[in-house]
Amino acid sequence: MHERRIPEWLRHAPAPSVRGFAILAGTEAIARGMLVSVMPLVMYGALSDARTVSKVYFIIGAISLLIGLLIPYLIRFIPRRWVYVLGALMFMSGAGIATLATPATAIAGLALTTFAVVTTFVCFNAYVLDHVAKIELSKFETSRLFYSALGWTVGPALGAFLYDWWRPAPFLIAAAASGAMLLIFLVMRLGNGKLIAKSRRAPTNPFAYFGRFVAQPRLVAGWIFAVVRSCGWWVYVVYLPIYAVQNGLGSQLGGIALSMSNAALFFTPLMLRFMQRRSVRAAVRIGFLMSGALFFLAGMPFGVPEIAIILLMMGSIFLILLDVSAGLPFLLAVKPSERTEMSAIYSSFRDVSGILTPGAAWVVLLFSPLAGVFTAGGAGLLLTWVLARKLHPRLGQARISVESGPIEQVEEVQAAFGLPEMRESQAKPHHLAPDQS
Repeated sequence: MHERRIPEWLRHAPAPSVRGFAILAGTEAIARGMLVSVMPLVMYGALSDARTVSKVYFIIGAISLLIGLLIPYLIRFIPRRWVYVLGALMFMSGAGIATLATPATAIAGLALTTFAVVTTFVCFNAYVLDHVAKIELSKFETSRLFYSALGWTVGPALGAFLYDWWRPAPFLIAAAASGAMLLIFLVMRLGNGKLIAKSRRAPTNPFAYFGRFVAQPRLVAGWIFAVVRSCGWWVYVVYLPIYAVQNGLGSQLGGIALSMSNAALFFTPLMLRFMQRRSVRAAVRIGFLMSGALFFLAGMPFGVPEIAIILLMMGSIFLILLDVSAGLPFLLAVKPSERTEMSAIYSSFRDVSGILTPGAAWVVLLFSPLAGVFTAGGAGLLLTWVLARKLHPRLGQARISVESGPIEQVEEVQAAFGLPEMRESQAKPHHLAPDQS
């Protein structure tokens, strides 16, 4: 009897790889990068006041924070893959609504795209923790940033140019990129995630895992680093374009500056090597120190707005260094049984920064010009530099044993930050001990 031949990739879904997740993140970067420099201009054009724009961002950030924290509870009733699909569809809808460019549709478009980002980000992080080994997380973070470099480099400048040429153009491209992201996700067939059961019953209260989060200082520190780093990006992405328009530098300068800064994403492999040779602690402290100092100086009253723009662009390069290094302590400390819940906690850094930054800017703008927002952002980054001194000095240094001795004899968890080439060249597998630093 003739047997039907069914391709292997149809019968069994291929195992998700680091490259697959990086491609998915790169597609998302195209969608978000196209709008990142356009939405502040749309909001400022619709509302005509920087304080009102900050107020709207503040309210939307607070709602998106609540949504992000409720997603683990929602996933108990709706499969994770459908929650991700819903997030992608929300992004497409938000981009379409924003093309109408009225105050109401601008706010609705911003809200839908913001809610979509937090929804897909929670699910994406949970999938990564399901399928990427801890020892590969540093490689994944670098690959993710590298594949995202094109979208974040070309997108902001192209979006600002297209917005001046034909207002709906960047929104339509962003919606198409979001559709491509959804298609790639469906092709990867990630399912609903791995099921890891605990001995006790899972809490029904969606906020019950806050206690576990607060009880782990490394998680709290890693989350604070992510929040403050994101606040720096908020200051740069939202208020630099408005600052340029207010000072007569044109509506395209913000997008061009962001694209030029994001070109440094192509150098993330070099940043990774620097982090491996020094330590995660050194990379994090240098990133917060330099970005904070440059942002603080940008807010000084030089009387020449071009100087402030240049200082902010220089500071953003060190924010990219933080993108490479600052999130790793949190990701390595997450327990397998808490992946979904802690993914929601970690992803909340976007929404918390989306509340803190416009909220602080709202207050600063009551008694200061827009440049005061840059000074406040720099002060926050410098305070986090002080906090980062508590990181272990050897955090991130590769310490791989050449013998297959007991786990207690070596501190091999730090191999998670070692060179990928070194790890792949080992003939025998190594056992990992929990990080005690």
